[in-house]
Amino acid sequence: MSTYAPFARPLYVMTKPVGSLCNLACKYCYYLEKSNIYADEPPRERFSMSDSTLEEFILQYIEAQTQPNVLFTWHGGEPLMRPLSFYERILKLQRQYARGHIIDNCLQTNGTLLTDEWCDFFRRNNWLIGISIDGPQEMHDEYRRARGNQPSFYKVMRGIELLKKHGVEWNAMGVVNDFNADYPLDVYHFYKDIGCQYIQFSPIIERILHHADGRHLASVADDAEGELADFSVSPEQYGRFCCDIFDEWVRHDVGHIFVQLFDSTLARWMGVEPGVCAMAETCGHAAVIEHNGDIYSCDHFVFPEYRLGNIHTDTITGMMYSQRQNDFGQAKRDSLPGQCQQCEWRFACNGGCPKDRFRSTSSGEHGLNYLCAGYRRFFSHVAPYMDFMKHELQNQRPPANIMQNINNIKHQQTL
Repeated sequence: MSTYAPFARPLYVMTKPVGSLCNLACKYCYYLEKSNIYADEPPRERFSMSDSTLEEFILQYIEAQTQPNVLFTWHGGEPLMRPLSFYERILKLQRQYARGHIIDNCLQTNGTLLTDEWCDFFRRNNWLIGISIDGPQEMHDEYRRARGNQPSFYKVMRGIELLKKHGVEWNAMGVVNDFNADYPLDVYHFYKDIGCQYIQFSPIIERILHHADGRHLASVADDAEGELADFSVSPEQYGRFCCDIFDEWVRHDVGHIFVQLFDSTLARWMGVEPGVCAMAETCGHAAVIEHNGDIYSCDHFVFPEYRLGNIHTDTITGMMYSQRQNDFGQAKRDSLPGQCQQCEWRFACNGGCPKDRFRSTSSGEHGLNYLCAGYRRFFSHVAPYMDFMKHELQNQRPPANIMQNINNIKHQQTL
């Protein structure tokens, strides 16, 4: 049974100022085809957030917060396809409606449109920038290409150099796919070589299932199995990828390089919220707003059946704390198959993201996460290290002590 507790936790809404519009055409992108949902819009309105929608969103979003800190995340598509003046207006509106709140901004970009002017703006206003880059040139350019099939790697690297030149805080987001998953240490060492300290890995899994409106990616609501897209990472690949990078990180980089998966796993070992919704027991507190003001339950659930409403006719507070959205979030826990409920790693995994729960358990029950085997391999592999770091934290010592402990054991074994 789900328990409905409105306002029990803060809400978060990712913003799509240009909808799915992008200057790249990455083969694995799950968001490009969302344009089909808005195919009937007049050309002048398509994929461009109006001033009135922007202002209404900022006003409502700040008013909806239950804590003093407010985080705005600007996403795409490619958000830099809006001019700098759009983001200057954002700051003006945020100051106008702040009412004592502390406001932060972050923006996720493919990096190819960055200029000195953009980077100066980000530095002066303390924006955090996420860069989408999948590893060294060969791995990045495998899927991340422009519409004319031109590679994008060097443009992204030019953007990173501009961020570093201007002292902009940035991190990297790498999509783990069927190609780069076979080269985990090459990927990890590449991030270190370019000076990245904060890394997020996002496994890509998509099913192909054609819809009448032209979409070809399956929704969670689609019961049909569908064909797995060829760029999808396999559970075995993903498990090995995570374990190999962890082995390198835990011996050399704890406290210096921050990998979201490892930090979130340690948080679960400590019994606290993981900071990433895929590993949390429930979800539903993080939605997405499209360019026209439509609110959807989640960035990975931008399908007609998961549209909650529009900010011009409904309020963000009303939609996000509605029974419908609460049920959406509670279903992550309540729909776990029996195999997951009995799993020793449930406390860490919690079934993973619901969008990937399209497999069946050994007993034939639907709802097993596609990546289950990879998760099980990873959690069993890191368990002794997590136990040690948990013990260090509980005794108010740095978890980075794990590195010296490993070196001591290695030294003793060589004696």
